[in-house]
Amino acid sequence: MRTALRSNLNPVTARRDRVPELLRRVWAIVFAGSVFAAAGFAQINGNAKNSNTAHQPPNGYVGNHACASCHASIYNSYARTPMAHASGDAIENLAPADFVHEKSKVHYRIYSEGNTAWLSFERPGDPAATGKRQLLYAIGSGRRGRSYLFAVDGFVFESPVNWYADGHRWDMAPAYGMAREIPLNLPAYPECLRCHTSGMQSPINGSQNEYPMPLFTQDGVGCERCHGPGAAHAKGAAIVNPMKLTPDRRDSVCMQCHLEGSVAIERAGHHASDFRPGDVLDDYIRHYVLSAGQAPGLGANSQFEALAQSKCKKKSGDSMSCMSCHDPHSYPSADERASFYRGKCLACHGVAFGVKHHPDKPDCTACHMPPSLSTDIAHTEVTDHRIPRLPGLSPELLEEPVAKQTSSSSLLPFPYSKEAADDVRDLALAWESLAGSGTPEAASQADRLLPLTAKQLPNDPAVLSGLAYVELSHHAQDRARELYQKALALDPTLIDAATNLGVIEARSGHLSAAVALWQGAFIRAPGNSSIGMNLARTFCEAGQMKDARLYVSRVLHFNPDLTEARKLLQHLNADPPDCRR
Repeated sequence: MRTALRSNLNPVTARRDRVPELLRRVWAIVFAGSVFAAAGFAQINGNAKNSNTAHQPPNGYVGNHACASCHASIYNSYARTPMAHASGDAIENLAPADFVHEKSKVHYRIYSEGNTAWLSFERPGDPAATGKRQLLYAIGSGRRGRSYLFAVDGFVFESPVNWYADGHRWDMAPAYGMAREIPLNLPAYPECLRCHTSGMQSPINGSQNEYPMPLFTQDGVGCERCHGPGAAHAKGAAIVNPMKLTPDRRDSVCMQCHLEGSVAIERAGHHASDFRPGDVLDDYIRHYVLSAGQAPGLGANSQFEALAQSKCKKKSGDSMSCMSCHDPHSYPSADERASFYRGKCLACHGVAFGVKHHPDKPDCTACHMPPSLSTDIAHTEVTDHRIPRLPGLSPELLEEPVAKQTSSSSLLPFPYSKEAADDVRDLALAWESLAGSGTPEAASQADRLLPLTAKQLPNDPAVLSGLAYVELSHHAQDRARELYQKALALDPTLIDAATNLGVIEARSGHLSAAVALWQGAFIRAPGNSSIGMNLARTFCEAGQMKDARLYVSRVLHFNPDLTEARKLLQHLNADPPDCRR
């Protein structure tokens, strides 16, 4: 049995944070000399839906309109805020686009036809790279930017192009500015969607991005995202008022969307989507901030980490919250903005200070909260919530940085607590997740912590899968197989574990087992082209050209501009067909 491993790709790590698809790595392998049946392939052109696992919006949610009769003033004011318009139907929130991406030479258009929104793509002279997708939903209010979602066979994907309001331009999605192929297989993950929608459906069990429709039951961020389910309140019961909560529960309401961190790990047995106002967010998902010798730059959602570095927050402590400066029910107009936030500053610093301190410059934020380019989203500016004392103060000169600076990297839980720092499981998984994106020192930290964690939690599928990846990277193939098998026995939905176990089985000559694992994973994640290419090449090398064509065609159905898939299909359609890459 001949096996050839492509050297430029690696096993996937378990996906626990928002890692761009370009950074997600997977084995792609070629085999020869074995013939076996394409068992289970007939399912691949279906959606493999399980109606019993489709998540419905939880009981007790009634929507914004139920609030309007008693809270008309707040309802009308909030309806004009960006949060209220954070998502909606694509056709009702359409921003036409017409531009050419220089690196890929692709002409993109976003337009309407009748009552339907469309994304079209075309590379001149390349018929295979021409097509269109029907846009279903808009994500983003447009104040900072906007993107769109489309579906292929029930699987929901992000548009490859975004509108960037600060730059007044259309461009590629974050991390794809240098892409030379059309990225049409960017899965719409729930952790990316939940902050922009209300009543969002969860993916069908076991899939990455196959959702029941409609994807969400209410446009934008609704009242109940901050106040909890309103059905009982409509009948006279109390409802959550964030201002009356303890500081950790009050801040959790805002942190559910405005805390990014360097990496986020869901707690064992919990999902971030389980959080409800009044809960402590850290009970569901733990955020970590990476400290590596200097204060971090500003990410699009880094307001909480940045505010923690400010002298205002350090001196005020728990008495200061987002609502000290922001009214969540309204948004000041451009004409009101300077005076509105100046009033917030003087509420603490005093009117007398305002009279003496640059009375000719009424916009406090222009000097002390200047906008700067986001470190994680191109063409986007973010307000500096570190509130530097001196205008233009660089991050390196910030007073009292959030963590003691060291020459090596460290991961600090946010919000910071000794109990959180002692939780080895989440810390180990955080390092393992960062290792998958190439963070220095992350791999060595994961290698050190994961074995310890596995001894403490021998039945945690996420830990077992992470440790299996470590063992596989150290060429301990038998040990990795054992760990992956145990992880999948505990949680059969782990797509990355199934993919990597398939690699191990294939390298050991157990091709039927490998194919079964990949087929199951590919049905649930058909946008993951590498899994489909594994299958296509395996069938090709086995001489089963019809099945190889079916799989590579399925890959191209979701990812039509993938060069390696297009080339393989050409070779499969040649006379005689061959398996050259």
